[in-house]
Amino acid sequence: MINVTRTYLPPLEEYTKYLEGIWERVYLTNAGPLVVELEQRLRDYLGVKHFFFVNNGTIALQIALKALEIEEGEVLTTPFSYVATTSSIVWEGSEPVFVDIHPETLCLDPAKIEAAITPRTRAIMATHVYGNPCDVEAIEAIAQRHQLKVIYDAAHAFGTLYKGTSVLNYGDVSTLSFHATKLFHTGEGGAIVTNDDDIAHRIAYMRNFGHNGPEAFWGVGVNGKSSELHAAMGLCVLPKVPELIAKRKALAELYDSLLDGTVCVRPALQPHTTYNYSYHPILLPSEEVLLKVRDALNAQEITPRRYFYPSLNTLNYVRPQAAPVSEDVSTRVLCLPLYYDLEFDQVRLIASIINQAL
Repeated sequence: MINVTRTYLPPLEEYTKYLEGIWERVYLTNAGPLVVELEQRLRDYLGVKHFFFVNNGTIALQIALKALEIEEGEVLTTPFSYVATTSSIVWEGSEPVFVDIHPETLCLDPAKIEAAITPRTRAIMATHVYGNPCDVEAIEAIAQRHQLKVIYDAAHAFGTLYKGTSVLNYGDVSTLSFHATKLFHTGEGGAIVTNDDDIAHRIAYMRNFGHNGPEAFWGVGVNGKSSELHAAMGLCVLPKVPELIAKRKALAELYDSLLDGTVCVRPALQPHTTYNYSYHPILLPSEEVLLKVRDALNAQEITPRRYFYPSLNTLNYVRPQAAPVSEDVSTRVLCLPLYYDLEFDQVRLIASIINQAL
């Protein structure tokens, strides 16, 4: 079986060394030493000011919305993302207003943002799709003109650089996912990033029940903390990230050399991007062709993924809104297997099956 992704696990003995320290300390949560160490190392690695390790990428989005005081208004967002981008907005009591995507980058299209702004608009929540940066400068200019907050769902963007700096440095807040399927992972986990001191202050309390000391509370909060066990995994995986990216890049380049780029179209990278190769999506000519390719791969126990599907503006708990580009793209996009342990011969096999199906 070749799945669309496979979790990278470090050598067991490396993880076990961290576990031995945890067993000695009997200290598993509440800002343990490994959590503190991982936060500092990730802050340095990514080149950001404030970094908060949390227990998953969805709670990261929810805390970001709360920290920016986005309540009961409208949030302009992309219909082409994982469902958590939309569900977090709804869960926190705001209304998602969908702005269609750019047909080449597949990120939220800045040219369509201002037409969607109303007096109730409070923020923009955009996704760096497959780790490809949004047009962050255009979005920032619009946000400043209309006094809107900007949140980036950067679940796929660990290690992505824009103009030589981490893409996480853009917007008021960026969030990450460290789910087991991600390039960098902690088994389960996520993070919130900001360069704003006041926002960072609110996030710090909100992720820990609002505590301001053992018997005092700064304000309302939730349990967004993660554990020493998860931090230990992150500390094992982090040193391997350059190697993981290099292997994924080589696999992606092999795919591109073997597949017909006029039929298996790749999304266009934002200029000035140093990419992290989180995923390998291809856009096929139609849904009929996609299903034919998927079924041919499935017959050989290879499982690509329709990611993202369906377009989020079609969810049954949001107000019906048109997003024709996203609706079209979501029926034609297929993510091919891409992970560190994937073999080059397996990529050749996958490409051969796709070419035969086409």
